[in-house]
Amino acid sequence: MKNNNGKKPARTFATAVGRALKRAGQVARKTARAHGTPVYIWQDGKVVAEKP
Repeated sequence: MKNNNGKKPARTFATAVGRALKRAGQVARKTARAHGTPVYIWQDGKVVAEKP
């Protein structure tokens, strides 16, 4: 479906949020790696520290 101006429709809000969260996670892991700190994640119902 195209808009009146011929451009593709904008991504949905949920898609944009998903991409932003993925990008934020990548930046957090990169920062943790640079400083040697763990990244805390939710795994099997518990919060665990993971080395990036």
